[in-house]
Amino acid sequence: MKGKSRTMLIQKANRSVALTAAQAGIMAALVAVATYAIQIPIPATKGYLNFGDIVIFVSAILFGPVVGGFAGGVGSALSDVASGYASTYAPFTLIIKGLEGVIVGLIASRSNERRNVLAIVIAGAEMVSGYFLAEFYGLSLGWAAATEVPFNILQIAVGGLAAIPICILLFKWLPYSWTNRNL
Repeated sequence: MKGKSRTMLIQKANRSVALTAAQAGIMAALVAVATYAIQIPIPATKGYLNFGDIVIFVSAILFGPVVGGFAGGVGSALSDVASGYASTYAPFTLIIKGLEGVIVGLIASRSNERRNVLAIVIAGAEMVSGYFLAEFYGLSLGWAAATEVPFNILQIAVGGLAAIPICILLFKWLPYSWTNRNL
């Protein structure tokens, strides 16, 4: 019986890794599409307002920090590359949006919407400050970086307002074993 139990544990672990990898890839693709599909340019910084944060928040709340971090970082960076921002924003985006997804994934809870709002607020603060610092110092834009702050706050607010109800619905529709939120 010991050998059979061990084999079952290994099979379960392999299934979990495969499921997480599939979720991360699918969600990264969805983040890339959502970020790329609608871009509202911000001339002062050459950045853009987008709706990718909705999918980052959904992926992190539903599937946890690994999927949220991968989807946020890789998906958003791929959109930057496809949009012609490969040499300017993509490296910063990979880190900033990846951390955004990780933060939400670590704090969020399946059964506590207040905690999910808190997760989005904290991750939003990281995103807004991360891009400000990246533009101010990394891209040497100086105080022009401040012009993007209100747009980034709006992006987080819209993302959170859309993501939380979407997650409530998806938690009801998705099989329980597909989500990483067992609390």
